[in-house]
Amino acid sequence: MAIPKIQTARFLLSAPRPEDFPVQARPEVAFWGRSNVGKSSLINALLNRKGLVRTSSRPGCTQAINYFLINDSWYFVDLPGYGYAQVPVPVKERWLRLIDVYLQQRLGLRAVVFLLDCRRRPGPEELEIISSLQSWQRQVILVLTKADKLKQSQRQRQLKEITASLAPSGMTDFIWFSALTHEGRKELWTRLLTVL
Repeated sequence: MAIPKIQTARFLLSAPRPEDFPVQARPEVAFWGRSNVGKSSLINALLNRKGLVRTSSRPGCTQAINYFLINDSWYFVDLPGYGYAQVPVPVKERWLRLIDVYLQQRLGLRAVVFLLDCRRRPGPEELEIISSLQSWQRQVILVLTKADKLKQSQRQRQLKEITASLAPSGMTDFIWFSALTHEGRKELWTRLLTVL
């Protein structure tokens, strides 16, 4: 399946509350992962746009659910990261409640692209998230980000560790992705187009 031609990609709105979500008229895919996992960079690389989604080295940059309208056909949805972020605890708790409502109730949601830093071993938090997504019958596409940071020799060892960590979830299929080299871009688009 070929990568689609991205004719238009624009920021639509930022939704700090469920009532701010757009009318459910188009299919959508959500992107989620730990703070600073590379969500914004991945979305920009997928769409071949440099600054569409704001990137930052500071964790907790995405503070609401951000909608992007692609080719007037689909929504790409950027969720706030979980884990460490330089924001007060009540703010993080509000984000998690918002994400919870979104993931459980959003009718147009076709898949969740769940990002894992390939250099980090997933822990109980990741297992709990994947388990929740599975219980809500959400399709999960696992992506290992920052692939350019590992040498080929390191990848096999790291893949074994990640696979072992996620074994209880039954998730064993990953896409290696690099926003820098665009590795994995075609593979991820192929998966996205099958659900969109």
